[in-house]
Amino acid sequence: GLGFQNFLGARGLQTFSLPDLPYDYGALEPAISAEIMQIHHQKHHQTYITNYNKALEQLDAAISKGDASAVVKLQSAIKFNGGGHVNHSIFWNNLAPVNQGGGEAPHASLGWAIDQSFGSFDALIAKVNAEGAGLQGSGWVWLALDKELKKLVVETTANQDPLVTKGASLVPLLGIDVWEHAYYLQYKNVRPDYLKNIWKVINWKYASKVYEKESA
Repeated sequence: GLGFQNFLGARGLQTFSLPDLPYDYGALEPAISAEIMQIHHQKHHQTYITNYNKALEQLDAAISKGDASAVVKLQSAIKFNGGGHVNHSIFWNNLAPVNQGGGEAPHASLGWAIDQSFGSFDALIAKVNAEGAGLQGSGWVWLALDKELKKLVVETTANQDPLVTKGASLVPLLGIDVWEHAYYLQYKNVRPDYLKNIWKVINWKYASKVYEKESA
């Protein structure tokens, strides 16, 4: 889950907490260093959660007071920090150590759908890498299921916008963080090298599970 925890306040305001990683910080080396994983999880993801909880408390107070302008003003903080939490919670599940199947190409229905939508698995990787490298500033590159069109698509989102901001029918199967904090300590400013290497630890089992559930 996304780490729902301890109910706060008389009206039962839920706060969010940092989810545990399903592997050790060093488990994705050499593709992603232990130092990056630790800072990314403990510092960056935690900061989004802390600020999300704070914004939700402020929203609760603004709604109680009937302060419409404060409610509107809080939307951008909620989108940014809530998106940061949602996106990173997906990202950690999108990764797996090599000895736990990281990097193993998808089979079954997702593998077939990738071939149908992109021509081949390699063509999908080339497309994601190109879109991810070409994204200006910070953001994410996604492999998504468009439930309305019943096909796979590659999308990008800016900053911490979650994929749903690009369309209500889009379900994220795989998201790759292309913020500098995701790779700079190891790859410096060479984002294409990071994108090339991350495929060695992509958890296609997780993407397949989501795909099978959502396309049924």
